[in-house]
Amino acid sequence: MSNRREKILQRAVKEIEDGMCVNLGIGMPTLIANMIPSDFNVMLQSENGLLGIGNYPHPDLVDPDLINAGKETVTAKTGASFFDSAESFAMIRGGHIDLAILGGMEVSETGDLANWMIPGKMVKGMGGAMDLVQGAKRIVVIMDHMNKYGESKVKKTCTLPLTGKGVVDCLITDLAVFRFSKRGMELVELQDGVTLDEVKASTEAEFTIHESFVCH
Repeated sequence: MSNRREKILQRAVKEIEDGMCVNLGIGMPTLIANMIPSDFNVMLQSENGLLGIGNYPHPDLVDPDLINAGKETVTAKTGASFFDSAESFAMIRGGHIDLAILGGMEVSETGDLANWMIPGKMVKGMGGAMDLVQGAKRIVVIMDHMNKYGESKVKKTCTLPLTGKGVVDCLITDLAVFRFSKRGMELVELQDGVTLDEVKASTEAEFTIHESFVCH
């Protein structure tokens, strides 16, 4: 794991509280499953029908039939339950998921999220992202601040197809942490070794500095 990605994941884990029911999106968010404090009673839910996901399995204990929504092999904690997709999405749409941590392609200054497709590239489907951003009580997005072309992924307006409008509560990148509210997009924290000038130069979106701003 790169140092950049590790920074993002370690900060994202701090958004999880004891007793929560949490959905981890496919890709980078699934790695958080192995980073949740062992003394936390957290139930991880996967929209393909599993409540009570455990750590990634040791190679000797892999069960090919036990997978998460990203088709990765996982383990099930004691007390886990299995169910069909209808039941799973009833949990999501019914507002029973406390927190969803999702990957992002773009996030706008108004909290819009684009994370399910890039036009012209093959897409198998949007998965459960559109349901999660509307049904989960809180949405945290984790992603790199810049794309591979050196362009900001934190935009004034998303250019990619939207997953949801105004749905992001918290954005964590390799440079900074932002929160979204009626006051708009606010910078609350810098990642270790990052300067405020660096964040300003790397961010297309307009943002303000929150009163609780933390500079490591």
